Amino acid sequence: MMEFNSFAKILIILGAIMLSLGIFLLLVGKLPFLGKLPGDIYIRRGNFTFYFPIITSLLLSIIITLIVNLLMRGLK
Repeated sequence: MMEFNSFAKILIILGAIMLSLGIFLLLVGKLPFLGKLPGDIYIRRGNFTFYFPIITSLLLSIIITLIVNLLMRGLK
């Protein structure tokens, strides 16, 4: 049976993650380089547009991985 203190800590951590994600999503639109990095694929032909931000995705993945690893080390 999980104690209330453990459950409260989990809820606080999840709340902090959700708050951070919300702030991040608000700021993403204001960063001029995000989504327009060299290596992002953008094809426009007539009324067809294909956009795949591969380099942006890789960069965000690396940054998020580093942050999560640092947080997990701090919790041990």
